[in-house]
Amino acid sequence: MLWGCIADDITGATDLATNLVSRGLRTTLVFGPVDATVRRTILDADADALVVALKSRTAPVHDAVAQSVAATDALHAAGAERFYFKYCSTFDSTPRGNIGPVLDALLQLLGERVTIVAPSFPDAGRTVYQGYLFVGDELLSESPMRHHPLTPMTDSSVPRLLRAQSSSAVRRMSLATVRLGADAVRSALHARSERPTAVVVDAIDNADLARIMAGSADLRLVTGGSGLALGLPQRATAGTRDIPVVPGRRLVLSGSASERTREQVRRAKELAPWLKLDVTALRSDFDAEVRRVRTWLDSVWVHDDHAAPLVYSVDSLEDVEQGTDASELVERALSAVAGWAVEAGATKIIVAGGESSGEVIAGLGVHMLRIGPEIDPGVAWAAAATRRGRVIDIALKSGNFGRPSMFTDAWDVLGERSAVQ
Repeated sequence: MLWGCIADDITGATDLATNLVSRGLRTTLVFGPVDATVRRTILDADADALVVALKSRTAPVHDAVAQSVAATDALHAAGAERFYFKYCSTFDSTPRGNIGPVLDALLQLLGERVTIVAPSFPDAGRTVYQGYLFVGDELLSESPMRHHPLTPMTDSSVPRLLRAQSSSAVRRMSLATVRLGADAVRSALHARSERPTAVVVDAIDNADLARIMAGSADLRLVTGGSGLALGLPQRATAGTRDIPVVPGRRLVLSGSASERTREQVRRAKELAPWLKLDVTALRSDFDAEVRRVRTWLDSVWVHDDHAAPLVYSVDSLEDVEQGTDASELVERALSAVAGWAVEAGATKIIVAGGESSGEVIAGLGVHMLRIGPEIDPGVAWAAAATRRGRVIDIALKSGNFGRPSMFTDAWDVLGERSAVQ
C-alpha cells in the first residue's frame, strides 16, 4: 500500500479517493471508525491507496484524535508507506480543532518532525496565497463559508487558524519558494526547528501541487485538501475507474445547506420531480413524514420509472434556523428514505452533504466503496454493497462541490441516458 489516508468526513473521503484514482492508484474507501471488523478489512485490502472515512470534523477533540490515531495505526499495520490526513479545502474547523489536534497526534504517532498543510484544490476554486485561503476570487472569510451552520469560517489566514489549535510550530512557505521547484520546497521544509512543525504552503494551480508533492516526497505524513493528491505523479489509469452499472431507479437526496447545493436544488426543481422535507412534521410524527415521502416517490416511479426525483431539505438559509434538532431529523429521514428506496429498486443514488452521506451509508450498512468515474472535481460514482447484499451505484457529494446541473446530468457519466430529457 503506497498511501494510507484518513479523511475527517464521508464526502471528503470520496473526494480524496476520486483524486487518487485519477492519478492511477487503485483505491478502496472504508468507513470508520475503526473497530475489529474495519481493521480486518484494512489489513486484507488489495489497493495502492486506502482511505478511511471518519466523521471527526465536528466531533469532540478527544474523539476526533482517538479515531484518527486508531485509523492511522491500522493503516500502518497494513503496510502503508506514507500517510495522508485529509480535511476540507475550506479548512473547516472550530476554534479548538479538529485539524490542529489531529495533525499533532499523527506527527507524534509516526515519530515525524515536519509536515505540510496544503488545503488548496485549484480545480474546485480553493487556493492559498500568502497564507490566505481563497474560495474562487473571495477570501474564505468573505465567502458563503462564513455562514456555515457548524463551522463558520470568519478568518482567512491558515497559519493563524492553525496556531490557535495546534501545539506544533507553524511556518509558511511562499508561492515564490514553491515556484523554485521541488529542491527549494524540500530545503524549506527541513529548516531547523526546535519542535514539530507544520508548514502552510501556498498553491494556486495544480503545477504548484506537483512541486509541493515532489518536494515533500520524503515526508511520511502530508496533510491537506483532496486537491493535494492531484500533485502526485500520473500512473497508468486503465481499469481503475471500472465499476458495475446496475440497472434500476434513480434518486437524489440532499441534506446540505451550502450555497452550491442550494443552486443545484434550484436547477433540479426546474426539470425533475421534487419534494421538500417538512421538518415540523418530522418533529411531530417522524414516521408519518417518512411515509409521505415514500408514497410520493412510489407515485413518481409508477408514472416514470426513469425519473430522478429529488428529496431535499433546504431552499434558503432560513431553513437552517428550524431548531437545533433539524439537521439530525433530516439526516435520519434521508437515511430511512434511502433504505426503503433501495428495497423498492433504486440502484443509483446521489447524496448531498457530509452528515447526510454518513447517515445514508450507515443506514444502508455499506462498509466499503469502489471508486468509479468522476462526475466533477472531487465527486465520483462508486459501487457499494448494502447489508442485504444489494449492489448499488452511489455518489456522495460534499455540499460545496459539483456543477449546478449535477443533480440532473450526473447519470450521463454512467453511460445511461439522462434522467431528464
